[in-house]
Order: sequence, then structure tokens, then C-alpha cells
Amino acid sequence: MKITWNYYYGIIYKLSSLTGIWPYLEPRARLLRVSLLSATLLTIFVPQIAQQFTCEKDLQCMFESITSCILTSVALVKVYSFQLNISKIKIFTEHLFNDWKELETAEEYEVMKSYADYCRRFSLIYSVYCFMAVCVFMSVSIVPPILDIIRPLNESRPVLMPYPGYYFVDNREYFIYIFGHSLVAWEIIMASIVAHDCLFVTYIEHICSKFAVVGLRFKYLYCDHGQTVENINIDSGDMYRKKVAFFVHTHREALKFAQILERTFTVPFALELICVVLGMSSTLLQITKESDLLEITRYVLYVIGQLIHLFCLSFEGQKLIDHSLQMRDRIYNSFWYKAPVKSQKLLILVMIQSLRPTCLSAGKIYIFSLQSFTTILQTSMSYFTVLSSFQ
Repeated sequence: MKITWNYYYGIIYKLSSLTGIWPYLEPRARLLRVSLLSATLLTIFVPQIAQQFTCEKDLQCMFESITSCILTSVALVKVYSFQLNISKIKIFTEHLFNDWKELETAEEYEVMKSYADYCRRFSLIYSVYCFMAVCVFMSVSIVPPILDIIRPLNESRPVLMPYPGYYFVDNREYFIYIFGHSLVAWEIIMASIVAHDCLFVTYIEHICSKFAVVGLRFKYLYCDHGQTVENINIDSGDMYRKKVAFFVHTHREALKFAQILERTFTVPFALELICVVLGMSSTLLQITKESDLLEITRYVLYVIGQLIHLFCLSFEGQKLIDHSLQMRDRIYNSFWYKAPVKSQKLLILVMIQSLRPTCLSAGKIYIFSLQSFTTILQTSMSYFTVLSSFQ
């Protein structure tokens, strides 16, 4: 089990431990890392607020700084949503350990392993993309100084800040220090966002794997090595009825796990969703108003990052809905008609429960699904149109 955990969940463990959201960290270590992360957020948030006061009612300048503030706010919500629910997070993580021990066959192990392998690949690709995106976003600001050296003009090119912020010093003179602080601070902040998203996706994938394993058990309940059990005597009927009762209990555990996860994160996700909508709308507004090609490039990268972040959450929500609804199909396609009447009644209870999809929500209003993802895009475009009318 230790080898399995290290292989499939090693990246998630390292990221979450580094940012202080791993539930099994010692309290002193967690406090130190969260405090460091909070201080880093503060060093970014103060220049962003100061930038608002320097705009002097310039709407374009204000929207530009708001776009940056929104990402900081999202990171703040993600970090403290885990910290405020650390006891529940520990329960979720214990499920990841214990459910591997309850697997009965090699086929069930392969099913669970496929979902864990998806988590590993997602964590690797998502983290590499996010960290590289921050480097690219920040590196755009050093293009003007480089061009001043390679292709100098009669006067120096305007300073392009790594992000909209006012540091209370001369930007040109202290640019290298501002750039260094911005790059390191934003990489730390991005690490907290990546750790939150990867750990959350791991929980969702684990719930989906439990649904898949239970569905597999129902499928082969009345089969012996792939062959249908034609005759079930009274003694074996009791045995099968106990198995059905155990599978029903496992299914209810998966449902309960999903419901607790949804209740834990519904409010934080509502706040994040508001930030995403406002962030995309204001960023699109900046793209249409900006004339500098480098600035446009940065904002386009920012919009793409927001879309990928929202799509990942919507895709996982859709996956959870599909797996919860597929349970009734697994039971219907099994040899349920070979079962005793008492066992069939238990199967009906599971099928009735599977008629109601298990889903993730933001504020009990927005349901994370692919259909809702398109709705958010339309809403963002609508707000963008409204904001454009004020320019």
C-alpha cells in the first residue's frame, strides 16, 4: 500500500505538504507554512490595493488591477477553505487509505488503479502547466528591458510591470527587485492553488472509483468466474443477500462521502465562481481596450488559464454525475432476475437512490457540469458586454 500511495499520490502529497494543506502535518509545521503563505499573499495584495489608489478614477486602470486582485482572492479562498475544514479533509484522506484495503479481486484493484493513475497524470500535467504559465506571464515584463539592450531606441521603452501593483518606489530603478519578488511570490501562490485543485480532484476521482467498484461487484454478483449461477439454494441465497447488503452499504458510503465533500466546499466554490466570472469579464475588457501586443498576450494567457481551471472543475462534476447515474444501469444489466426476492428488493433501493444524481454545487445554485460550464461562459460574456458599455 505504501508503494501504491507513493506512486499514485506522491505529487499531491508533496504539493499539499509544501503549502500546509496536508491533513496529517504536525500543527506547528502547518502553522508555519500557512503563515508563510499568508505573508506571501499579503506582499502581493498590498501593492494591488495601492495600485487602486493610484488609478484616480481611471476605469481602465481600475479594471486592470481588479483582474489581478481576483486571482489573489481565489488563492486566499482556496487556502483557508482547507484550513477551516481540516478535520473533514482528514476523513476524506483516510478513505483513500482504507478503501484500497477493502478491494476483493484483481479486477477491482485495476479499476481503482486506473482512477488513481488519472489523478497522478492530472496532478503532473496541471502543476507543470500552472507553474510554466506563471513564468511565461511574468517573463513578458522583461521583454522591454531586453529590447532596450538589443535594439535601443532614442528613449527607453515604457516599464511593463510583472502584474498591476504599486511598490511605493521607482519602477524602473527597482524593476529587477520587483520582478524577482513577483516571480517567487506568484509561484508560491500558484502552488497553493494547484495543491487545492489536485487534492480536490483526487477526492472526486476516488468517489468515482468507489462507484465503479460497487457497480462491478453488482455486475458479477450472481456470476462465478463469468458464468451465470443458474440455481441458488436457500443457503447460498442468504450468502448473496449478505453480499448485496454489504454492497448497498458501500454504495451509501460513497454517497455520504460525496455529500460531505459537496457541503464542505459549496460556499468556497460559490466565492470562487463569482471571482471567475468577474475575472473573465474584466480580462476580456482589458483585451479589447489594450493596444500593447505584450499586454494583450498576457491577458489572453490569463483567460486561457481561467477557462482551464473552470473546465477541470466542471469536468470532474460531470464525471461524478455520470458515475452516480450509471449505478442503476450496472444493476439492470446484471443477472438480478437470478436473485432471490429479498435480494431484489435491496437492489431496487439502490436503483431508486441512483435516480437522483450526485453532484457538486457552488452555493447550492450552480451545479458543476459541462452544460453549466457553457452557461458560465455566456454569463461572463454578458457581463463583459455590460462593462464595455461603460467605457
